[in-house]
Amino acid sequence: MQTAILDSAKQFAYLPVIKNKKILQKKKYFIVLGMGGSHLAADLLREVAPALPLIIFSDYGLPRLDKKVLQDSLIIASSYSGNTQEVISGFLEAQQKKLDIAVIAVGGKLIDLAIQHQIPYIQLPNTGIQPRLALGFSLMAMLRLTNQITLLKEITQLSRTIKPSAFEEIGKKLATSLVGHIPVIYTSRSHASVAYNWKIKFNENTKIPAFCNYVPELNHNEMNGFDHVDSTRHLSEKFAFVFLVDKDDHPKNKTRMRILKTLYEARGFPVHEIELKGKNIMEKTIRALLIADWASVHLALEYGIDPESVPMVEEFKRLVK
Repeated sequence: MQTAILDSAKQFAYLPVIKNKKILQKKKYFIVLGMGGSHLAADLLREVAPALPLIIFSDYGLPRLDKKVLQDSLIIASSYSGNTQEVISGFLEAQQKKLDIAVIAVGGKLIDLAIQHQIPYIQLPNTGIQPRLALGFSLMAMLRLTNQITLLKEITQLSRTIKPSAFEEIGKKLATSLVGHIPVIYTSRSHASVAYNWKIKFNENTKIPAFCNYVPELNHNEMNGFDHVDSTRHLSEKFAFVFLVDKDDHPKNKTRMRILKTLYEARGFPVHEIELKGKNIMEKTIRALLIADWASVHLALEYGIDPESVPMVEEFKRLVK
Protein backbone atom coordinates (compact mmCIF):
# COMPACT_ATOMS: atom_id res chain seq x y z
CA MET A 1 0.00 0.00 0.00
CA GLN A 2 2.76 2.48 0.94
CA THR A 3 4.62 1.70 -2.29
CA ALA A 4 1.45 2.34 -4.30
CA ILE A 5 1.04 5.74 -2.63
CA LEU A 6 4.67 6.67 -3.27
CA ASP A 7 4.25 5.71 -6.95
CA SER A 8 0.83 7.34 -7.37
CA ALA A 9 2.06 10.53 -9.07
CA LYS A 10 3.50 8.42 -11.89
CA GLN A 11 -0.07 7.59 -12.91
CA PHE A 12 -0.47 11.13 -14.26
CA ALA A 13 2.12 10.33 -16.94
CA TYR A 14 -0.20 7.62 -18.28
CA LEU A 15 -1.41 8.29 -21.82
CA PRO A 16 -4.70 6.45 -22.33
CA VAL A 17 -5.45 4.97 -25.75
CA ILE A 18 -9.02 4.63 -27.00
CA LYS A 19 -9.48 1.36 -28.84
CA ASN A 20 -12.21 1.33 -31.55
CA LYS A 21 -11.99 5.12 -31.46
CA LYS A 22 -13.31 5.50 -35.01
CA ILE A 23 -16.83 4.62 -33.89
CA LEU A 24 -16.79 6.97 -30.89
CA GLN A 25 -19.56 9.49 -31.47
CA LYS A 26 -19.46 13.10 -30.27
CA LYS A 27 -22.21 13.51 -27.68
CA LYS A 28 -23.89 16.31 -25.78
CA TYR A 29 -23.86 14.54 -22.37
CA PHE A 30 -21.79 11.95 -20.53
CA ILE A 31 -23.25 9.36 -18.14
CA VAL A 32 -20.71 7.48 -16.03
CA LEU A 33 -21.76 4.12 -14.60
CA GLY A 34 -19.49 3.29 -11.67
CA MET A 35 -19.39 1.92 -8.14
CA GLY A 36 -16.91 2.50 -5.33
CA GLY A 37 -13.44 3.47 -6.50
CA SER A 38 -14.54 3.29 -10.12
CA HIS A 39 -16.57 6.51 -10.01
CA LEU A 40 -14.12 8.61 -7.97
CA ALA A 41 -12.45 9.97 -11.10
CA ALA A 42 -15.82 11.11 -12.43
CA ASP A 43 -16.59 12.77 -9.08
CA LEU A 44 -13.38 14.77 -9.29
CA LEU A 45 -13.86 15.57 -12.96
CA ARG A 46 -17.26 17.07 -12.23
CA GLU A 47 -15.59 19.20 -9.57
CA VAL A 48 -12.70 20.52 -11.66
CA ALA A 49 -14.80 20.93 -14.81
CA PRO A 50 -18.23 22.01 -13.47
CA ALA A 51 -19.46 23.07 -16.92
CA LEU A 52 -19.07 19.52 -18.26
CA PRO A 53 -22.53 17.91 -18.68
CA LEU A 54 -21.66 14.83 -16.64
CA ILE A 55 -24.05 12.51 -14.78
CA ILE A 56 -22.77 9.85 -12.36
CA PHE A 57 -24.94 6.80 -11.76
CA SER A 58 -24.13 4.22 -9.08
CA ASP A 59 -26.82 1.55 -9.25
CA TYR A 60 -28.10 -1.26 -11.45
CA GLY A 61 -29.23 -0.39 -14.96
CA LEU A 62 -29.41 3.17 -16.28
CA PRO A 63 -30.63 6.42 -14.72
CA ARG A 64 -34.26 7.30 -15.36
CA LEU A 65 -33.73 10.07 -17.86
CA ASP A 66 -35.65 11.29 -20.86
CA LYS A 67 -35.09 9.04 -23.89
CA LYS A 68 -33.67 11.97 -25.86
CA VAL A 69 -31.10 12.68 -23.13
CA LEU A 70 -29.98 9.05 -23.14
CA GLN A 71 -29.67 9.08 -26.92
CA ASP A 72 -27.61 12.28 -26.74
CA SER A 73 -25.26 10.77 -24.15
CA LEU A 74 -22.10 8.71 -24.18
CA ILE A 75 -22.60 5.96 -21.58
CA ILE A 76 -19.21 5.34 -19.92
CA ALA A 77 -19.12 1.98 -18.14
CA SER A 78 -16.34 2.37 -15.57
CA SER A 79 -15.27 -0.67 -13.57
CA TYR A 80 -11.67 -1.17 -12.51
CA SER A 81 -11.99 -4.94 -12.47
CA GLY A 82 -14.39 -5.00 -15.40
CA ASN A 83 -16.66 -7.33 -13.48
CA THR A 84 -18.81 -5.01 -11.35
CA GLN A 85 -22.39 -6.34 -11.42
CA GLU A 86 -24.14 -2.97 -11.38
CA VAL A 87 -22.00 -1.53 -14.17
CA ILE A 88 -22.38 -4.60 -16.37
CA SER A 89 -26.16 -4.40 -15.96
CA GLY A 90 -26.08 -0.78 -17.11
CA PHE A 91 -23.85 -1.69 -20.04
CA LEU A 92 -26.24 -4.44 -21.17
CA GLU A 93 -29.27 -2.18 -20.84
CA ALA A 94 -27.52 0.55 -22.85
CA GLN A 95 -26.62 -2.01 -25.49
CA GLN A 96 -30.21 -3.26 -25.62
CA LYS A 97 -31.43 0.31 -26.14
CA LYS A 98 -28.79 0.85 -28.84
CA LEU A 99 -27.14 3.72 -26.96
CA ASP A 100 -23.54 4.80 -27.48
CA ILE A 101 -21.21 3.16 -24.98
CA ALA A 102 -17.55 3.31 -24.00
CA VAL A 103 -15.72 1.21 -21.40
CA ILE A 104 -12.96 1.93 -18.87
CA ALA A 105 -11.55 -1.17 -17.15
CA VAL A 106 -8.41 -3.19 -16.50
CA GLY A 107 -9.98 -6.31 -17.99
CA GLY A 108 -12.82 -8.63 -17.09
CA LYS A 109 -16.19 -9.04 -18.71
CA LEU A 110 -16.55 -5.40 -19.78
CA ILE A 111 -13.37 -5.47 -21.84
CA ASP A 112 -14.44 -8.79 -23.36
CA LEU A 113 -17.83 -7.30 -24.29
CA ALA A 114 -16.21 -4.19 -25.74
CA ILE A 115 -13.90 -6.26 -27.93
CA GLN A 116 -16.67 -8.64 -28.95
CA HIS A 117 -19.08 -5.87 -29.97
CA GLN A 118 -16.44 -3.40 -31.23
CA ILE A 119 -17.27 -0.79 -28.62
CA PRO A 120 -14.78 1.99 -27.78
CA TYR A 121 -12.76 1.18 -24.69
CA ILE A 122 -9.71 2.17 -22.66
CA GLN A 123 -7.89 -0.71 -21.01
CA LEU A 124 -6.19 0.55 -17.84
CA PRO A 125 -2.73 -0.72 -16.82
CA ASN A 126 -2.99 -3.87 -14.70
CA THR A 127 -0.63 -3.01 -11.84
CA GLY A 128 -2.37 -5.12 -9.21
CA ILE A 129 -3.29 -2.17 -6.99
CA GLN A 130 -6.69 -1.58 -5.40
CA PRO A 131 -9.19 0.52 -7.45
CA ARG A 132 -9.08 3.36 -4.90
CA LEU A 133 -5.33 3.62 -5.48
CA ALA A 134 -5.69 3.77 -9.28
CA LEU A 135 -7.37 7.17 -9.28
CA GLY A 136 -4.73 8.71 -11.54
CA PHE A 137 -5.16 6.05 -14.23
CA SER A 138 -8.96 6.32 -14.06
CA LEU A 139 -8.91 10.11 -14.14
CA MET A 140 -6.66 10.25 -17.19
CA ALA A 141 -8.94 7.77 -18.99
CA MET A 142 -12.05 9.75 -18.03
CA LEU A 143 -10.50 12.99 -19.31
CA ARG A 144 -9.62 11.28 -22.58
CA LEU A 145 -13.12 9.90 -23.18
CA THR A 146 -14.77 13.23 -22.32
CA ASN A 147 -12.31 15.04 -24.59
CA GLN A 148 -10.93 17.31 -21.85
CA ILE A 149 -7.60 17.70 -23.62
CA THR A 150 -6.51 20.92 -21.89
CA LEU A 151 -7.11 19.41 -18.45
CA LEU A 152 -5.37 16.23 -19.56
CA LYS A 153 -2.22 18.18 -20.43
CA GLU A 154 -2.43 20.17 -17.21
CA ILE A 155 -2.71 17.07 -15.05
CA THR A 156 0.12 15.31 -16.89
CA GLN A 157 2.46 17.89 -15.37
CA LEU A 158 1.58 16.63 -11.88
CA SER A 159 3.62 13.49 -12.58
CA ARG A 160 6.69 15.75 -12.36
CA THR A 161 5.65 18.25 -9.70
CA ILE A 162 3.83 16.16 -7.07
CA LYS A 163 6.01 14.24 -4.59
CA PRO A 164 3.80 11.85 -2.58
CA SER A 165 6.47 11.32 0.08
CA ALA A 166 6.24 15.00 1.01
CA PHE A 167 2.76 14.45 2.47
CA GLU A 168 3.47 11.43 4.66
CA GLU A 169 4.46 13.33 7.80
CA ILE A 170 1.33 15.49 7.91
CA GLY A 171 -0.80 12.40 7.27
CA LYS A 172 0.99 10.45 10.00
CA LYS A 173 0.57 13.30 12.48
CA LEU A 174 -3.15 13.50 11.72
CA ALA A 175 -3.49 9.73 12.11
CA THR A 176 -1.94 9.88 15.58
CA SER A 177 -4.44 12.55 16.64
CA LEU A 178 -7.38 10.51 15.30
CA VAL A 179 -6.66 7.34 17.25
CA GLY A 180 -9.78 6.39 19.19
CA HIS A 181 -12.03 8.71 17.19
CA ILE A 182 -14.50 8.52 14.32
CA PRO A 183 -13.44 11.04 11.65
CA VAL A 184 -15.95 13.42 10.10
CA ILE A 185 -14.66 15.35 7.10
CA TYR A 186 -16.03 18.82 6.39
CA THR A 187 -15.34 21.13 3.47
CA SER A 188 -17.11 23.53 1.13
CA ARG A 189 -19.57 22.38 -1.53
CA SER A 190 -16.93 22.93 -4.22
CA HIS A 191 -14.71 20.25 -2.65
CA ALA A 192 -17.44 17.78 -1.68
CA SER A 193 -15.91 14.95 -3.71
CA VAL A 194 -12.58 15.44 -1.95
CA ALA A 195 -14.28 15.05 1.43
CA TYR A 196 -16.05 11.94 0.14
CA ASN A 197 -12.72 10.50 -1.00
CA TRP A 198 -11.31 11.10 2.48
CA LYS A 199 -14.27 9.28 3.99
CA ILE A 200 -13.89 6.16 1.86
CA LYS A 201 -10.13 6.02 2.45
CA PHE A 202 -10.81 5.73 6.19
CA ASN A 203 -13.59 3.20 5.48
CA GLU A 204 -11.50 0.98 3.19
CA ASN A 205 -7.93 1.48 4.37
CA THR A 206 -8.54 1.84 8.11
CA LYS A 207 -11.79 -0.18 8.32
CA ILE A 208 -13.47 2.35 10.60
CA PRO A 209 -16.67 4.39 10.33
CA ALA A 210 -16.10 7.80 8.76
CA PHE A 211 -18.47 10.45 7.46
CA CYS A 212 -18.41 13.63 5.40
CA ASN A 213 -20.50 16.70 4.64
CA TYR A 214 -20.12 20.25 3.36
CA VAL A 215 -21.05 23.81 4.17
CA PRO A 216 -23.33 25.64 3.91
CA GLU A 217 -25.79 22.71 3.83
CA LEU A 218 -24.62 21.08 7.06
CA ASN A 219 -25.17 24.36 8.94
CA HIS A 220 -28.89 23.89 8.38
CA ASN A 221 -29.12 20.38 9.78
CA GLU A 222 -26.16 18.14 10.69
CA MET A 223 -24.41 20.43 13.14
CA ASN A 224 -27.49 20.35 15.37
CA GLY A 225 -26.80 16.67 15.95
CA PHE A 226 -23.59 17.59 17.76
CA ASP A 227 -25.18 20.13 20.10
CA HIS A 228 -25.22 17.56 22.85
CA VAL A 229 -26.53 17.74 26.39
CA ASP A 230 -25.62 15.46 29.29
CA SER A 231 -28.12 12.79 28.25
CA THR A 232 -26.80 12.62 24.64
CA ARG A 233 -23.09 13.35 25.15
CA HIS A 234 -22.18 9.64 25.00
CA LEU A 235 -23.59 9.43 21.45
CA SER A 236 -21.09 11.89 19.98
CA GLU A 237 -18.04 11.79 22.23
CA LYS A 238 -16.06 9.58 19.81
CA PHE A 239 -16.26 11.99 16.86
CA ALA A 240 -13.35 14.13 15.64
CA PHE A 241 -13.58 16.60 12.79
CA VAL A 242 -11.22 17.31 9.90
CA PHE A 243 -11.88 20.64 8.18
CA LEU A 244 -10.53 20.91 4.62
CA VAL A 245 -10.24 24.66 4.03
CA ASP A 246 -9.47 26.56 0.85
CA LYS A 247 -8.54 30.25 0.76
CA ASP A 248 -10.36 30.48 -2.58
CA ASP A 249 -13.69 29.33 -1.17
CA HIS A 250 -16.64 31.73 -1.10
CA PRO A 251 -15.98 34.27 1.71
CA LYS A 252 -19.26 33.34 3.42
CA ASN A 253 -18.30 29.67 3.45
CA LYS A 254 -14.90 30.47 4.93
CA THR A 255 -16.69 32.39 7.68
CA ARG A 256 -19.05 29.47 8.25
CA MET A 257 -16.16 27.02 8.60
CA ARG A 258 -14.36 29.30 11.04
CA ILE A 259 -17.45 29.80 13.21
CA LEU A 260 -18.34 26.10 13.12
CA LYS A 261 -14.82 25.19 14.24
CA THR A 262 -15.20 27.53 17.22
CA LEU A 263 -18.62 26.12 18.14
CA TYR A 264 -17.43 22.50 17.96
CA GLU A 265 -14.30 23.17 19.98
CA ALA A 266 -16.40 24.92 22.62
CA ARG A 267 -18.42 21.70 22.90
CA GLY A 268 -15.27 19.66 23.44
CA PHE A 269 -14.81 18.13 19.99
CA PRO A 270 -11.31 17.71 18.50
CA VAL A 271 -11.09 19.72 15.27
CA HIS A 272 -8.17 19.42 12.85
CA GLU A 273 -7.69 21.82 9.96
CA ILE A 274 -6.03 20.93 6.66
CA GLU A 275 -5.45 23.73 4.16
CA LEU A 276 -5.91 22.83 0.49
CA LYS A 277 -2.83 24.14 -1.29
CA GLY A 278 -1.91 24.19 -4.97
CA LYS A 279 -1.71 26.27 -8.14
CA ASN A 280 -5.15 25.12 -9.30
CA ILE A 281 -8.10 23.05 -8.12
CA MET A 282 -6.68 19.80 -9.49
CA GLU A 283 -3.36 20.21 -7.71
CA LYS A 284 -5.19 21.10 -4.49
CA THR A 285 -7.30 17.99 -4.89
CA ILE A 286 -4.41 15.59 -5.48
CA ARG A 287 -2.34 17.00 -2.61
CA ALA A 288 -5.33 16.70 -0.25
CA LEU A 289 -5.98 13.10 -1.30
CA LEU A 290 -2.35 12.15 -0.68
CA ILE A 291 -2.69 13.42 2.90
CA ALA A 292 -5.80 11.24 3.23
CA ASP A 293 -3.93 8.24 1.84
CA TRP A 294 -1.15 8.58 4.39
CA ALA A 295 -3.47 9.40 7.29
CA SER A 296 -5.73 6.41 6.65
CA VAL A 297 -2.81 4.00 6.17
CA HIS A 298 -0.94 5.13 9.28
CA LEU A 299 -4.16 5.03 11.30
CA ALA A 300 -4.68 1.45 10.08
CA LEU A 301 -1.17 0.57 11.25
CA GLU A 302 -1.93 2.18 14.64
CA TYR A 303 -4.84 -0.23 14.96
CA GLY A 304 -2.86 -3.21 13.65
CA ILE A 305 -5.01 -3.45 10.51
CA ASP A 306 -3.95 -4.39 6.97
CA PRO A 307 -4.76 -1.22 4.98
CA GLU A 308 -4.87 -2.95 1.59
CA SER A 309 -7.28 -5.86 1.94
CA VAL A 310 -11.05 -5.37 2.09
CA PRO A 311 -12.26 -8.73 3.50
CA MET A 312 -15.84 -7.65 4.19
CA VAL A 313 -16.26 -6.44 0.60
CA GLU A 314 -14.93 -9.76 -0.69
CA GLU A 315 -17.21 -11.70 1.66
CA PHE A 316 -20.18 -9.65 0.51
CA LYS A 317 -19.37 -10.25 -3.15
CA ARG A 318 -19.36 -14.00 -2.58
CA LEU A 319 -22.76 -13.86 -0.89
CA VAL A 320 -24.44 -11.55 -3.39
CA LYS A 321 -23.66 -13.65 -6.48
